[in-house]
Amino acid sequence: MTHPIALPGTCLPALLRLTGTSPLRCRALAVTPPTAHSGTSYGLFKDSLMKTLFFFLAIMLLAACGNTPKAPDWQLEAKGSMERANAAYLEGNVRIDAAELARARSQLSRTGRADLLATAELLHCATRVASLVFEPCAGFETLRIDATPEQIAYANYLRGNAQPQDMALLPAPQRALAAGGPGGAGGAGATGTADPLSRLVAAGVLLQTGQVTPAVITQAIDTASSQGWRRPLLAWLGVQAQRAEQGGDAEEAARLKRRIAITQGPMQGAAPALTLTPKAAP
Repeated sequence: MTHPIALPGTCLPALLRLTGTSPLRCRALAVTPPTAHSGTSYGLFKDSLMKTLFFFLAIMLLAACGNTPKAPDWQLEAKGSMERANAAYLEGNVRIDAAELARARSQLSRTGRADLLATAELLHCATRVASLVFEPCAGFETLRIDATPEQIAYANYLRGNAQPQDMALLPAPQRALAAGGPGGAGGAGATGTADPLSRLVAAGVLLQTGQVTPAVITQAIDTASSQGWRRPLLAWLGVQAQRAEQGGDAEEAARLKRRIAITQGPMQGAAPALTLTPKAAP
């Protein structure tokens, strides 16, 4: 009788190094103890002993792999709530956004750490900038006195008000944009990051600072559309429609308004209507 051994992928490489067994041999590995009726020679008996040793080593290694500390409940729950809150806001569901944000704040407050709460508030405000809602990040401002220099720099960046001393503290893509370096100054490359939310936030910052270009607006619309994020899509379509009207392109403005009507659709838990143009920064 054979007893196949199945090993998880995370433990297998270490086990192979420990025993010197090849991956192909490992796939077909079985423990076959010798019996009086098997005609076992010394070579077969030795092979069986090696397999048995391999089996016990596998058991020991699997036990070691199972000792990875579990993440605290507050950490898992806060992360899940923030992800759901941001997704709900971007999709246009304010009720779920508010409920999940409150839950995330509650979980993070259990740690007594202002920096963790500040990070959550900045992420919350980033979704607003991506959706062209330009207003003070109230949740972060109450924590600013205990925030890290990096967090303060990013808060200034979200407001389109990054200072020279903030530049070195920003992540590389945001640093280039804030400094007006290569790819900055409103060019399409300024939002050339793989993360869709970061791309929309960068476009929002450019709009706040008066550096946005038609290419950036189009890219923002395409990004929001591909993600199914109704709220930022409506905001950026509104900007494009407004520019078409101001440029005297009535046909393009009408086309964009039809797309806006399609996008609005039924928004569960949302406000009766979303503004089509960004709120002015104070």
